Amino acid sequence: MTPEMLDRWRVWPRLIITLYGLAFYRTTEWFMALDAPTNSQSAFVSVIVGAGAGFYGIYVNGKPSKNEARTDVDVDA
Repeated sequence: MTPEMLDRWRVWPRLIITLYGLAFYRTTEWFMALDAPTNSQSAFVSVIVGAGAGFYGIYVNGKPSKNEARTDVDVDA
């Protein structure tokens, strides 16, 4: 397997998103099992969810789509 194949298949970003999904699931499972959650515990869950939004945003916007216009080309020329 070449580095180009890894880059094309986006193995690392997909692995990170998968591992985040597992962490999110386990955090949610833990939080729902608490008898009386504290503010600190709910803030922790909020941080985990916010990190997931960041991971997903980076994953989706990581590479430009093929249909996206190039910005380095002078159109008027």
